[in-house]
Amino acid sequence: MSIVNTLSLESNRQIKINFDGGDLSSDAGLLLIKEFVSKLGIDNLLGKVFKTNDSALFRYHTDQKNLLQMIYMIIAGYFEDDTSDELTNDPVFKPVLEKDTLASQPTVSRFFNRMDEDTLNQLLMIGRILRKRVYRIQMPQAVILDLDSTLLDAYGKQEGRAFNFHYQSNGYHPLVC
Repeated sequence: MSIVNTLSLESNRQIKINFDGGDLSSDAGLLLIKEFVSKLGIDNLLGKVFKTNDSALFRYHTDQKNLLQMIYMIIAGYFEDDTSDELTNDPVFKPVLEKDTLASQPTVSRFFNRMDEDTLNQLLMIGRILRKRVYRIQMPQAVILDLDSTLLDAYGKQEGRAFNFHYQSNGYHPLVC
């Protein structure tokens, strides 16, 4: 019987997994996501294709790294940009993003404010490129779209709100795909 003392990831040899204690994080699953992102080449693709319309000559936190940080944060369940302040020195996020410290909330907010129609088109192009990469592996025989309704509560007399019997509440009742 052999015991794994230390294991290195293929995508980043500096990331080592062992069982000797140390800094703790509840986001260790991001290491597997990092491996997946690296195998698909998403990080390299973002470096080549994604750029906001930014007039600054130098930024410590680049657009690509800010976007990757937000993607990893959302995957880990941190949906608001203000949680980035709590994660700036997280022992998992730092090696996953290959940075000494993460972008703070003001940096992330400024990054979002630089986005415009050009960046949206870049994100759509990235989605098309990734879809082609996945389809080269296996083309789907069918695409199933799951439409579900949800309730967005409304308080007061906002235009377009209505009573929903299922939810027993007033609000908007959009379909989500």
